[in-house]
Order: sequence, then structure tokens, then C-alpha cells
Amino acid sequence: MSQAEVVAPIDLCTVDPKSVPIEAIDIAQPELFAKRKHWAYFERLRKEDPVHYSVSEEFGGYWSVTRYEDILHVDTNHKIFSSEPTIVLPDLEEDFAPEMFIAMDQPKHDVQRKVVSPAVAPPALADLEDLIRERVGKVLDSLPVGETFNWVDKVSIEITTQMLATLFDFPFEERRKLTFWSDVTTAGPDGGDTGLDEDERRAELLVCLETFSKLLAERAQLPPSRDFISMMAHDPQMSKQQPFELLGNLMLLIVGGNDTTRNSMSGGVLALNQFPAEYAKLKADPSLIPNMVSEIIRWQTPLAYMRRTALEDTELGGKKIKKGDKLAMWYVSGNRDETAIDRANEFLIDRPNARKHLSFGFGIHRCMGNRLAEMQIRILWEEILKRFDKVEVVGEPTYAKSVFVHGITNLPVRLHPL
Repeated sequence: MSQAEVVAPIDLCTVDPKSVPIEAIDIAQPELFAKRKHWAYFERLRKEDPVHYSVSEEFGGYWSVTRYEDILHVDTNHKIFSSEPTIVLPDLEEDFAPEMFIAMDQPKHDVQRKVVSPAVAPPALADLEDLIRERVGKVLDSLPVGETFNWVDKVSIEITTQMLATLFDFPFEERRKLTFWSDVTTAGPDGGDTGLDEDERRAELLVCLETFSKLLAERAQLPPSRDFISMMAHDPQMSKQQPFELLGNLMLLIVGGNDTTRNSMSGGVLALNQFPAEYAKLKADPSLIPNMVSEIIRWQTPLAYMRRTALEDTELGGKKIKKGDKLAMWYVSGNRDETAIDRANEFLIDRPNARKHLSFGFGIHRCMGNRLAEMQIRILWEEILKRFDKVEVVGEPTYAKSVFVHGITNLPVRLHPL
């Protein structure tokens, strides 16, 4: 064997996962997720090396935390495992480093989160429910029955983007800009599914910043209201954010309000088609919808991981973690951990304790909008069952080429009326 063959990294997409030496598994590769090859590698890591060190050409050295209990330990110990400087594996570029409160530790994290969280708190959700139901109904009523179409674009993106435009009070007719900026934010250095290079990506994010800076200035002159921009404009601290801090928080709120809900809306349709007995169970008993929503969010796991950085030397799963080491908490793996979740690879809409999944995170960084996400998905399925006998998947899905967003970009479906 030549030296070149010895040192060449293994293409994990084309080989039998069982044949790969455990030390050669670098799971943070977008192609693995796009081609659905990641599941088998995560299963091996959970069994053989649950806290696994690898060196990536793109991200450098990092630990993969793959079991439920270990992820919970890291997520809830923010004094040892920091969210700063970033919650994704790539380190921030020195000349382009947007700050966001999800990537801050206390006390600054708490101060900024409290400013915008009332927009998605229970009183606000009660006001939004009728509006969401009306919009979901309009979207579903506009769909072509008996024809094949892409559920992701026509339903998942449309509903979540309408909601996002409301949360920001963003010009409604320009709402698809929010979807685009969300995709640009989560695209890796290779551009992911956007096709943009790094310079183009930065340029688009600066357009986002410029657009919202104008809105922020306008809202500051108006009476306070319950949208994200107004809340920031009228807060003494957040109204004085530096441009990159404003951009960072916008990126966070746009992605948080978009990717998670949108991919769960698509993932639910796919799951019910892959587990037809569960679809029958749902139609027989629609009261299972709220529990099913949690099971969809677990089964899909719309964000695959979050990063933490060790603030001190510590131990995890028998491994010595050094101060400064990066750790990826692979929620997507922990949610399929058979040692913590019974029959974890199955989709069961009446699963007991369905809400104990990892998808929203735990501790101080638990997803601020988790109740809004659940409400949107619940309403969607309540309204689907009033109109359609089945949403049938009629072709292979296309998955996001991303390590971070565990998503679906194309889901061909056909509607069967009642």
C-alpha cells in the first residue's frame, strides 16, 4: 500500500460503517447527513466510543458526545462547558464574528434573552393561536389536491416564514428573504445548499443587517409593541448593540424561528409515511396530536448538534477533556440512544414521556421558542386531519447538506382528500 493510500482520509459515505476503524470516524461531514449515512456511525460511536475525539480538516480537533446522559451533563453544566465563543464547530473568523446571546454565558446571556423572550411567552402565544390557525388553513386550502408537489416549499417554509414575519413584524410580502437569510446563516464554509461562496455569504448577511438596522431605527420612533425588533429598539442595552452583535442576534432569532419548526413540519409527514400504523393510530385518535408533536421533534431532531467549549480540565465518559477543547453535543444521536429511550429508532406517537427529548436543549440555553414551535406543529396537524385523508410521500426526500441543520429540502407528496 502506498503512503498516499495510508494517509488518505476514508470516504465514510462509500464504505461499510462496520469496517471503519473507530479512530477514523469524523462524523462532522455534510455529505454523511445528506446521504443519510450518519445513523450507522452514530450507533457505533454510542456503543464503542461514546465520547469520541476526532480531528477534522475543516474544524480541527473536537469531541463528539453521542449518548443522552452525557449530552445532558454537558448541556446543564454551563460553568464547565461554555457556549462562548460560538455554538457551532467552525471557529469564528476574526474579521466576521457576529455575536449572539445563545453563544454567551451568564450574566449577559440572561439579560439579552429576557428582552426578546416575551414575544414567545405563553400570553403572546395565546394571542397568536387564532392567527396561526387561520394562516395554516389558508396555506392548506391553497394546495393542489391529487398533484405531486414539494411539501417543504409549499407548506413547511411558507407557514414558518409567515410566523417569522409576524414575530419580527417584517414586511409580509418580502418574507421569503427571512427564509433565505436563515439558509445563508446555517450554510457551512462550502455554502451548503445555497451555492454561495464565503464572500457572497457575508455580503448577503450584511444586506440582512442593513435591512434590520433600518427597521430598528423606525421602531425606535414608534410606541413599543410585542415584536422582536420593537423589543430590541426600546431596550436600553439592546438598542445600543454594535452592528455585529445585532447581526448575531438576528441570525439567532431567524434560524431559531425557522429551521427547527420547518424541518419538524416536513419530518412529521415523512415519519408518518414510514410508520403507517402510527398514521392510522393518529386518524383514529386525534387527541394524540400534542404527544405526537414531541415525538416528531425527537425523531427529526431539527438541529443536529450544539457546540460547547471546556472552561477547565474535566472528565466525561472516562475521557480527559482539556480546558479549551471543543465538544459537539450530538442531539441527533442522543435522541436515538437506546440506553435512554426505549425503541429509540421507532416513531411512536403515543410514546410515554415524549417530551424528554434533547432537541430543544436543556439548562440556561433551552430553546426560547419551544412552545411556539410545538403550537405551530400541533395546529398544522389538527388542520390537516380536518381536510385530508392522507398526505402521501410519493418520492425520495432530499436532505440538507449540513452538519448543523438536520433538515429536508425536498419532500414530494400527494394529497388525498377526505
